[in-house]
Amino acid sequence: MLNRLSRPKALALCALPVIALLAITALAPLPFSVAQPGPTTNVLGTSDGKPVIEISGADTRDTSGKLRAVTILATGPDASIHLSDVIDSWFRDDRAVMPRDAVYPAGDSTKEIEKHNQDEMKGSQDAATEAALAYLGDASKDVKVTLQLGDVGGPSAGLLFSLGIVDMLDGDGSGGDLTGGKSIAGTGTIDANGKVGAVGGVSMKVQAADRDGATVFLVPKAECSDAKASAPKSMRLVPVTTLKGAVTALTSMEKDSGSVPSC
Repeated sequence: MLNRLSRPKALALCALPVIALLAITALAPLPFSVAQPGPTTNVLGTSDGKPVIEISGADTRDTSGKLRAVTILATGPDASIHLSDVIDSWFRDDRAVMPRDAVYPAGDSTKEIEKHNQDEMKGSQDAATEAALAYLGDASKDVKVTLQLGDVGGPSAGLLFSLGIVDMLDGDGSGGDLTGGKSIAGTGTIDANGKVGAVGGVSMKVQAADRDGATVFLVPKAECSDAKASAPKSMRLVPVTTLKGAVTALTSMEKDSGSVPSC
C-alpha cells in the first residue's frame, strides 16, 4: 500500500533536483570571459622604454598631443568563470561578459592563442605601415618603419599605428600636428589599402580612453552604437571607415568642428 505524501513534503521532494541543478550551475565553470578596460598607450611615445614607432629613411616631426591605442583586459583562456562572476559583471558598467570563443580561438592551447595574437599583431603592424606609406605617396618610398607595443596582441591597434606614422612624417600636411595637440584615442583594424575594420570590446575601450584623458575617440563606423553606450557626453565619437577618412576628420576638426561627423 502506498503512503500519500503531504503537499509540503511533495513540493520539497520535487524541488531537490532543481536545487541540485542550481548548485551545479553555480559551481561549474562557464564558457565565458570577463573583460574590463585595459591600459592605453600613446603610439607617439614609448612603451617599455622604447619608441612605439621608429622611422628611418626620412626626417620625422616633433609631435604634441597624443594618439592613444586602447586595449581591454580579459580573463585568460584557462580561467574558470562561474555564475557568480557573470551575475556580478552584468551589474557593473566597467565589466563585460563575452563568449570565450569570441575572445579566444576555440580549441587552442594557451601557447597557441598567444602565438595567434602575436601573429595578428605582426600582420596588423605590416598592414598599418603599408597603408600609411601608401597614403603619404612617393615621398615615403625609402622609409622604413618599426613598430612595437609591448606584449599587446591582436590587430585592433592598426588604425592608430597608421595615424602615428602619418603624424610623425607629415602631421596635418600644413606644418601642424594631426592631433591638433589633443589627446585622441581610437581603435580599429586596418588593411594595406587603408580600410578600417571593426573590433571587439569597444564599450570597454571607450571607458579606458576616458579614464586616461582622451577627448576624441575614433571608432569603426559599424560600432558607433557600442561606443555610445558607455561614452561620457564630454567625449566626441568620430566614426571612421578608412585611414584617409580618419586623417580628414582630424585635420578638419581644428578648422571646422561642425563638418566632422559624430556617432
